[in-house]
Amino acid sequence: MKFYNRVSEIKLLREIEIKSDTNAQFTVITGRRRIGKTQLILKALEEETILYFFVARKSEILLCKDFQRELHEKLKIPILGEIQSFSLLFEYLSELSKSQKITLVIDEFQEFFSINSSIYSDMQKIWDLSHTTSKLNLIVSGSVFSLMHKIFQNNKEPLFGRAQHYIHLKAFDTHTLKTILADYNPSYKADDLLALYSFTGGVAKYVQLLMDNNAHNKEKMIAYITAENSIFINEGKNMLIEEFGKDYAIYFSILSSIANGKNSRSEIENSLNKEIGGYLTKMENDYHLIKKATPIFRESKTKQVKYVLEDNFLTFWFRFIYKYSHMIEIGAHQQLKKVIDRDYDTFTGIMLEKYFKTQAMETEAFTNIGGYWDRKGEIEIDFIAVNELEKKITVAEIKRNKQKIRLSALQLKMGQLLALYPKISEYEMAYFAWGLEDM
Repeated sequence: MKFYNRVSEIKLLREIEIKSDTNAQFTVITGRRRIGKTQLILKALEEETILYFFVARKSEILLCKDFQRELHEKLKIPILGEIQSFSLLFEYLSELSKSQKITLVIDEFQEFFSINSSIYSDMQKIWDLSHTTSKLNLIVSGSVFSLMHKIFQNNKEPLFGRAQHYIHLKAFDTHTLKTILADYNPSYKADDLLALYSFTGGVAKYVQLLMDNNAHNKEKMIAYITAENSIFINEGKNMLIEEFGKDYAIYFSILSSIANGKNSRSEIENSLNKEIGGYLTKMENDYHLIKKATPIFRESKTKQVKYVLEDNFLTFWFRFIYKYSHMIEIGAHQQLKKVIDRDYDTFTGIMLEKYFKTQAMETEAFTNIGGYWDRKGEIEIDFIAVNELEKKITVAEIKRNKQKIRLSALQLKMGQLLALYPKISEYEMAYFAWGLEDM
């Protein structure tokens, strides 16, 4: 698959590269696994000579051998003797960058925690002593969010406050997903786009795998994802076990409950027979995997809180792959495919609501976007977008088949909300019925 989008990130990285001609630059790039961090760096700096250090899980001595080899191949500079400490190698590069510009990329930077955590404090000392006189363009990236956040945002850590630039790489937006799918399948159907959005959430590597393997429509996507050797089968587990450590089973159970429709704390605790407040807080604030959803117009302290997964792929993975892992264990991949086919409309009906909210956010035309529900389940509205500046509110009901929507019923529900929140009566209301064809 060719390279798509990332225009603003590429522009920023190239501007930083130019700045490093005269002053050292330190950039941190974060983003979930498979989001495309490495490809972004390589694309942005494709015309530059880059030292690329990948921090694999091996001894520091073996890593330094790999790094020295890269240094020799790229800069053609022989190093007498064998450097067995990364700190010495970084100090050498910092000194060398005083006489020539060097772009150093360190990928999976958080892995130094398990190799030699003192590397961070050594780097801090070296950076503090040399960055004002060097021309080092240092770019570090990492996929384990909790560790990268700890390294650079915890004021007790040595590298706190050292980075000058932060890029948090996100998934492809809906417009980019449309462009990619149209390139590979010009006659795609709306359900194909919804499937791509629902299964990948716009994560670059997942989209690439599907496109490069001719999975350009809904049926082929499901077949590829559920195939015996598909990377999607173990992807959720591989992605999260490192984040959660020894408590991963509890976290997995909570995420599975949310993905399967148990969205309130009480529902989750009842299903697990366990108090989970601390786990929810960590998943929201430390791991950024879930978020609290509250009815729009409600005060922030309301108890009407729903927990939702932020990541589309993980929502799909816990809803189908993790839940039916017993099928995978006995090799019943065709049965798993049938389960996904059976529940597809229900699952993607929820994803369709998220798609329209995501699309609305991307327009930057609103000051608040959400939905509304009451305790009794009598008033439920899928989509409400507010523009406080223009005093306008867009209200929509969303179904895969929009012919089933009655706008009169939607207007009646909104009338009930007007009685509860009189201040919104000042707003101009626009009502819509949205379905697959409106994507």
